[in-house]
Amino acid sequence: MPEYKAPLRDIKFVTEEVLDIYGHYAKLPGAEEATPDMVSAILEEGAKFAERVLSPLNRVGDQQGCQFNEGVVTTPEGFKEAYQQYVEGGWPSLSHPEEMGGQGLPDSLGMLVTEMISTANWSWGMYPGLSHGAMNTIEQHGTDEQKQTYLSKLVSGEWTGTMCLTEPHCGTDLGMLKTKAEPQEDGSYAISGTKIFISAGEHDMADNIVHIVLARLPDAPAGTKGISLFIVPKFNVDDAGEKADRNQVACGSIEHKMGIHGNATCVMNFDGAKGFLIGPPNRGLNCMFTFMNAARLGTAMQGLAHSEWALQNSVAYAKDRLQMRALSGAKAPEKAADPIIVHPDVRRMLLTQKAFAEGGRAMIHYCSMLVDSTKHGSKEEKEEAEELMSLLTPIAKAFLTETGFEAANQGLQVFGGHGFIAEWGMEQNVRDCRIAMLYEGTTGIQALDLLGRKVLMTQGATLRRFTKMVHKFCKEHKGDKRFKSYITALDKLNSEWGDVTMKIGMKAMRNKEEVGAASVDYLMFSGYVVLAYFWARMAVTAKTKLEEGTDEVGFYTAKLQTATFYYERILPRTKAHVEAMLSGADNLLAMEEDNFLFLNA
Repeated sequence: MPEYKAPLRDIKFVTEEVLDIYGHYAKLPGAEEATPDMVSAILEEGAKFAERVLSPLNRVGDQQGCQFNEGVVTTPEGFKEAYQQYVEGGWPSLSHPEEMGGQGLPDSLGMLVTEMISTANWSWGMYPGLSHGAMNTIEQHGTDEQKQTYLSKLVSGEWTGTMCLTEPHCGTDLGMLKTKAEPQEDGSYAISGTKIFISAGEHDMADNIVHIVLARLPDAPAGTKGISLFIVPKFNVDDAGEKADRNQVACGSIEHKMGIHGNATCVMNFDGAKGFLIGPPNRGLNCMFTFMNAARLGTAMQGLAHSEWALQNSVAYAKDRLQMRALSGAKAPEKAADPIIVHPDVRRMLLTQKAFAEGGRAMIHYCSMLVDSTKHGSKEEKEEAEELMSLLTPIAKAFLTETGFEAANQGLQVFGGHGFIAEWGMEQNVRDCRIAMLYEGTTGIQALDLLGRKVLMTQGATLRRFTKMVHKFCKEHKGDKRFKSYITALDKLNSEWGDVTMKIGMKAMRNKEEVGAASVDYLMFSGYVVLAYFWARMAVTAKTKLEEGTDEVGFYTAKLQTATFYYERILPRTKAHVEAMLSGADNLLAMEEDNFLFLNA
């Protein structure tokens, strides 16, 4: 049976030794409670919950799936009970304001717990995960009355939340949505329409579900400028803040999917359901980005989760599975054959998983610290954090989900034929993680957002904010021979990042299609460079620890060796992406549509 063990040592290495999370907390107002002892206790308890409660349910959720019966959705065996333990443990309230019943701890601390939950059981973790996005949206854009009515129950975990965007005829192009919102005399709105692909839209784990819904007012302008945002609860709420009668919103069906079977993906029908406007009229998409950006960082976490899960199980199997002898001679002569971990190609796959999991961990938790700063920093700190987040969010979401899928596939490959068999869990990992490259905006959409909106539309200002930071890091270590191989390569790629951006920008001035043609290669190039930056930081930390003297020689040596593997085996992929992105749009657009496929002789 597949197993999960929370990587607490690596989490502490990244957060404490590389990112200096306690120095970060010292600067945050209200983070006084996030002491090393407090954080350590939270991580230990979170690890127990993930390992002992959620991990054993991962395969159960895949095998049983969710059941649908006349609008009622039943989650897999053990899911509801696990959620009650989650609520009783106070986990939903960890990173939310004390005035709303939360514990007031930093978002980045909550993200550490989210990593463990996500890796142990992604399908289960989606239920509370979506609630955090709903909470953040109401917290930032809701009225005081809306906060009082909905936030306390969401923060406690008594209620859960969803985001309702997609409709049958429109996915990414939300300007086409048709769901209507008719004003009512009591100040509410009657919401009518159908939403699809709504994760956790209906279930039996909580007393109420608060839907955050995009819809159009009667006088709304066409396109995305005519979208408003509404709170639509499954059960209406009375004056005392308790659930009352059933609202006119129902689950019409659940999808039969490739993976994440334990999470209900619902068709939701709104038939004059009572809803309440959140934020200004016709500005719903702007407000919804609060939810979407949180969800995109959460989806980036899915890439990390599946990389880590694949790595842990692949290493355990590779140490135990006997096949052939090493080419240089027997490594385990007392056994019938050598364990497959001795073979170079198996090590290539394991090191690829390790590089993506541990590098992705540094990227994700750096971003979560930026989220802290956007909420609690000074004006200058908030501006810097928001600009860095705008650049890194599409990179983290798309790049880490692409590499997470690669790592999951490598995991299946390590197991050979056994990886294709359900009992080992590797094929489930592949199926579960495939969705991550699709929802919250596909890789192509994230790439257009990065190159078009975040880089070219700001004339490179957003990019320069990050590349200056990388340049400063390289300058600090440039004369140190210990880090020459990392710093030289990183410095060169950091400079090249600006150069290729300028070249694409110049081409796009003559033909706007050049942006779409270059965007995915540009994003992947960007992701490899960002990951190289974090691996260089980890290498510097590890080398310094080794020279200072440590009892953990193996741990820090492995960090240096993984960094070297990443720089020598993975980072050269950037060359192919540069060639592709600069090859232009003609090789994509020259072919006539009718010439893509010829079936008749």
